[in-house]
Amino acid sequence: MAKEKSKSAYLDVCALSRQFDDQSQLRIRVETESIQLILSNIRQKVIKMVSSPAHDIEIEAINDAEERNTLKRLLDELSHRPTFDLRKARLRADDLTNHSIGVGDAAHLSFAEQAEVDLVTVDDRFIKRAKRAKPSVWIGTPLEYCEKENLK
Repeated sequence: MAKEKSKSAYLDVCALSRQFDDQSQLRIRVETESIQLILSNIRQKVIKMVSSPAHDIEIEAINDAEERNTLKRLLDELSHRPTFDLRKARLRADDLTNHSIGVGDAAHLSFAEQAEVDLVTVDDRFIKRAKRAKPSVWIGTPLEYCEKENLK
């Protein structure tokens, strides 16, 4: 019997930062709770979180020191960083920008594809454009990911 591949997820910076957004909107609260559920499963080693150089660049650019330091600690403690082919990632990201995907989002998707892991984001426009580009990995919202993986 084949060994089941462990679940892995790539949460982009906008998803990781959701906890710092205004929680008065229902959607933001639901996404924050969904991300907390994903992170809980990562802490329990049910899911492995993958990070990339794109995380480092985006997080370093965050103005709020508390948010920046919290996200750095989170990645240091919970994420796995595979070895990436940066040239290949750059070429794929350049291709993705031709589908009206922003440079940062294209980098995240390129790294997620290279790591062959699901990409979780709270950016609807990114999801819509990425799906038109026919990515080789699943991409969706935190709630969709929780439902897909039956997280509890």
